[in-house]
Amino acid sequence: MLDKRNLKQLGSTTAKGGFKNEQDVINRFNNWEKDKVAQNWLEAMSYNLEEIEYVKAFKVGGQYKADIQVRVQITIKLKSQSDIQNMQVKLVSNPQGFNQIDKRWVDKYVELWNIPSDITKILKLFTGETKPAKRNLKDSRRMLLTEMSKSDQKNIIDFFEENKILIISDLLKGRGEFSADWVLVILKTNNESRWTLKSINEAMNVFGNGEVRITPQGSLKIGKIGMQRKGGDAGRETANMLQFKINPVELFND
Repeated sequence: MLDKRNLKQLGSTTAKGGFKNEQDVINRFNNWEKDKVAQNWLEAMSYNLEEIEYVKAFKVGGQYKADIQVRVQITIKLKSQSDIQNMQVKLVSNPQGFNQIDKRWVDKYVELWNIPSDITKILKLFTGETKPAKRNLKDSRRMLLTEMSKSDQKNIIDFFEENKILIISDLLKGRGEFSADWVLVILKTNNESRWTLKSINEAMNVFGNGEVRITPQGSLKIGKIGMQRKGGDAGRETANMLQFKINPVELFND
C-alpha cells in the first residue's frame, strides 16, 4: 500500500497546476523543443534529443489501449527514420484509487480468451448476467466467488492462472495497431504533478506480479489486477458487465 507521506519522493515534479487531460500531454510532446518535461519523457523512452528532427503526437480515437500516439523522427549518421510509440496516459489524483482498464460482457471475453463453458457459467453468476438460484446470498442479484463451491473456486483460479500471460497482455497492452507500448502515469497532488513512464512490458510485470486468488470480498485478483462486476449504472443491464481495475500508482513503487 502506498504511504501518502512519501508522495514527494515519487517521480519528477513537472509543473504547478498539473495536467487536466491527455491533450496537455500531447501539447507537451508537440512542443518538445521548449518543454523540459517532454524532453524528460523522450529520454525515458531512450531517445537522444540531439538526434530528433521532430515529434508529432495526437490522440487515438476509439476503444484502444493507447490514448495517444507519438511519432518521433530521428536522424542517426545522416539516415532518417520514424518511430511510432503508442502510449497510455493515466491521470491520477487519489493515490489509493483504482482505474478501470477493461470492461466487456462476459461473452466478449469468451471470444477473446476461448473461455470454456464451465468458467463462463461461473463468470455470469458472478456478474449477475445469470440470476442465481441459491438463496441467502449477500446480494440476491449475483454470487460472490466465495459463495460458490470449492470446486468452482478452484476452476476459476486455475483458468486465470493457466492463461495469465495472455489475459494480462490483453488487459494492459491490447492487440493490433494501437496496442500500448508505454504507460505514463501522472499523479496530481497539492497542485503539483509527478510522473512515471514505464514500458508496457515493465507495467505488465508490475501488475502481473502475484498469484491468482479469490479475495475475502469474493472477487478475483490476478496479481495486482482486480476483477469485479461493474455495478452501478442505476440498475441497468450494463451493471452486469465484467470489469478489470488497477491502481496506476503501483508503477511508482517499482
